[in-house]
Amino acid sequence: MPSLKEIKNRITSVNSTRKITSAMKMVASSKLHHAQVMIENMLPYESMLEHILKSFLASEIDATTIYSEVRPVKKVALIVYSSNSSLCGGFNANIIKMMQQVVNEYQHLGKDNIIIYPIGRKVAEKVTKLGLKCGGDFSEIADKPNIHPCIDLAESLAEKFISGEIDRVEMIYHHFKSAGSQILTRKTFLPIDVKDELDFDDERDLSSNIATLEAQEYLRKKGRKQSSSEKEEAKPLNDNFIVEPDMETVLSQLIPKLLHLMIYTALLDSNASEHAARMVAMQTATDNADELLRELNLQYNKGRQQAITNELLDIVGGTVNN
Repeated sequence: MPSLKEIKNRITSVNSTRKITSAMKMVASSKLHHAQVMIENMLPYESMLEHILKSFLASEIDATTIYSEVRPVKKVALIVYSSNSSLCGGFNANIIKMMQQVVNEYQHLGKDNIIIYPIGRKVAEKVTKLGLKCGGDFSEIADKPNIHPCIDLAESLAEKFISGEIDRVEMIYHHFKSAGSQILTRKTFLPIDVKDELDFDDERDLSSNIATLEAQEYLRKKGRKQSSSEKEEAKPLNDNFIVEPDMETVLSQLIPKLLHLMIYTALLDSNASEHAARMVAMQTATDNADELLRELNLQYNKGRQQAITNELLDIVGGTVNN
């Protein structure tokens, strides 16, 4: 059994660690709030682009563009989103695991024909370790999401797809549902099926940082009632369009904007998911520290009581002998 001094030192150490995890949880909660605000600011643009494209495509059943050309896959690119730092539970491990699964699927193409575009230092390190071909360094925007690097990346990939350098582009990221739910997602970026990509997922909880299951279930039920009432008030889309000069020209202007939005939305989702995962991980660590402290305090009190009892027995025994 450890001595009282060792137990006391352990209690002090756990207390110090608990202060760190508790502080990190509060920091992650604050960053999550900012990430949710960024998603909220992006949603009006997303909904308006969806409105325009859905209304526009309603008049053309077989609308095709150069971005939707499906051809045999000889060279593939993967856009993989991770974080720059750790201590966020299984966030990075899940991303890297799915990336390796996708790489194994395309293994028959050869390593030189698989290009990884890592957004985040953790996945970039794994790409280097595996000896895969890297498309550049995008770790800076993993912490500070910015639309301009996303536009540059989308335009670069679109040019390579059009020129035939790349035949397929996929995205791997966490879709942010709520503070307690982040869904690992694999999505085709190019070739793009416009009508499929317009089914945006609006079921996001951007109003709460609570990650417990009970709270999430309550908020989900409450949000469902609100969303149903909002949908009833929505006006039908007007699909009566006269297209000038032609469908292909107009789509060639609208589709790149959709590609920009896809990369930026995935970046915001990944960023919010990272902070949510770190908040949950630090909350779990703090709870575990509280439980460990209770056990150590109980053990310390038992040891202290035992030491006092032994001293009393020694005193009483000495008195009787005298």
